[in-house]
Amino acid sequence: MTEDNIIRRRISILIDGDNAQAKLLPQMLAETSKYGQVTIRRIYGDWTTASMNSWKKVLNNHAVQPVQQFRYTIGKNATDSAMIIDAMDILHSEHVSGFCIVSSDSDYTRLATRIREAGVFVMGIGEKKTPKPFVNACDLFVFTENLTPKKKPARTQTAKSKTVKTPAAEPEPIPLLKQAFEISVREDGWASMAMLGNALYQIDPSFDPRSYGHGQLSRLIGKYKKYFELRTQDSNGTTLFHVKLKE
Repeated sequence: MTEDNIIRRRISILIDGDNAQAKLLPQMLAETSKYGQVTIRRIYGDWTTASMNSWKKVLNNHAVQPVQQFRYTIGKNATDSAMIIDAMDILHSEHVSGFCIVSSDSDYTRLATRIREAGVFVMGIGEKKTPKPFVNACDLFVFTENLTPKKKPARTQTAKSKTVKTPAAEPEPIPLLKQAFEISVREDGWASMAMLGNALYQIDPSFDPRSYGHGQLSRLIGKYKKYFELRTQDSNGTTLFHVKLKE
């Protein structure tokens, strides 16, 4: 995706209030804004229940419109059908060119697929427990765990009173990075960081450098100097990164 496309893109963010955290609303809006202008902001739920109280405290500050959906069956998520119907209405209105679905529920898999089939950008935001079919139906999927402030690694005490750090949660992404490089490499043996990033999202929509402790892809690549070579290029005051796989 180019910078011009991102600037022109208008996004509708639809939040499943039963499957999202109110405290992360500012971070979710900020993350969505990276990919376009968020013009429609709606959150769905049964506002007569106490479970939605935490949302009421943050909606006005962020201009998010609450949509009422009564629970017709006890224990059943009430928002699925309402969100899906609204999403299709918005899609056919052609008022937006992108969607963000906030939920960890696999029930939105078909919706994400339908939006993507229409040639419209669709991203998702949810927990790491989100089923893979929903994650892979999106062009991009962001885990809420990457939107929360990072805590210092927990330390445990051994019998000899030595302090031991807990192991890293994510495996090394080297095979994934190599696969993406093979997709994006040019004839000169180099790949632009932008094309490499696009290839990574094509392979795994949930890929995120923050899952590996780095805020930017270039910093993650720079960590693996044994496998990759980095080169910078100045373009009208902007630093562009290029990557090469070492022999």
